[in-house]
Amino acid sequence: MSGIDECLLEAMRLPGARGAALVEWVSGLALGVVGEAPGGDHEVMAAEAAEFARGAAEMPVFTGPGGPAAEQEPADAKALPVEDVIVVARTGYHLLRFLEAPYEGGVFLHLWLDRGQANLALSLMRMRDLAERLVLE
Repeated sequence: MSGIDECLLEAMRLPGARGAALVEWVSGLALGVVGEAPGGDHEVMAAEAAEFARGAAEMPVFTGPGGPAAEQEPADAKALPVEDVIVVARTGYHLLRFLEAPYEGGVFLHLWLDRGQANLALSLMRMRDLAERLVLE
């Protein structure tokens, strides 16, 4: 797989998929969207999801026992402190998968699933696979 559109369209083939997006997590800009957006607005969803993602990635409590990953890794390591975030809501699941980008900042895949139709474990595994095959240039 190469492009953002192909990745997002493949994500939408998962049972219960309602919407998918690739979001730049520093600015909150949606680099690609498909399907529905929670709340009906893709731009608002991207900005709010990015704010949530930044909080998860920057909080020492989520980065491991020794503090933020940046303190545990050599200065030139590009390891992300958090790989996935799963939010379980009354009617759906929100899966966020962090990716390394070839530029400053980073991106994450956001998949919104209907809770009554989705298989959370399968969706998480497929999301990880999609992230590995996505080519960002």
